[in-house]
Amino acid sequence: MYDEGVIKFRAEHQHEPLSARRHGDLCCQLVAWREVMTKTQLVGQDPSLYGGAGYGNVSGRVGPPSSAMGARAMLITGTQTGGLAQVGLEHFCLVERYDYRRNWVQSRGSIEPSSETMTHGAIYDLSPRIRFVFHGHGAIIWQQARALRIPISDESVPYGTPAMAGEVHRLYRSSTLAETRIMAMGGHEDGIIVFGHTAEEAGRVLITYLARAYQRTCQVDLCGLT
Repeated sequence: MYDEGVIKFRAEHQHEPLSARRHGDLCCQLVAWREVMTKTQLVGQDPSLYGGAGYGNVSGRVGPPSSAMGARAMLITGTQTGGLAQVGLEHFCLVERYDYRRNWVQSRGSIEPSSETMTHGAIYDLSPRIRFVFHGHGAIIWQQARALRIPISDESVPYGTPAMAGEVHRLYRSSTLAETRIMAMGGHEDGIIVFGHTAEEAGRVLITYLARAYQRTCQVDLCGLT
């Protein structure tokens, strides 16, 4: 059974439209990279995958780098928007606070936050320099994560949980995650997360590893590499 898209935290959400004047520029940056991810099938919806649920989400920090951990506000795509061909500000949510211990999120917008919100928050808490997080489903990267030397979370840890937040912090301390800025979610089929100081930086990481995965596949097919 797949539980893709299921929110596993308690959300205190205020339903109200977000301000285009305040959040429009960041929204457009995220929409642009989500479009790239959609065209490369890292975001989308397929009846034959994950129980037919939509997958993939993007977020960007709102506010100063000095914000306290747990209060590093983010604009993030809303729950079950992965299958939409196009999105706008009405499909984003402003997450203002999050707490792993309480498994709680405070947010507002026309839609409730992505089920991956807790993981995005955990990544923002790693460093004030991290301003963008992209989560996609890329089987070709996920299946070759070890060959590509991508840090992998414990396969027993499900997405969207306090335990996954703990895994993010563990990998940041004990693996190459701080340098590679990409991780595979061992217990979340095909799940890949990248991050960066800018949207372009996060996007370059994602596209670079996607190309490396295709290159590796070609080498296996041509040369029988293992």
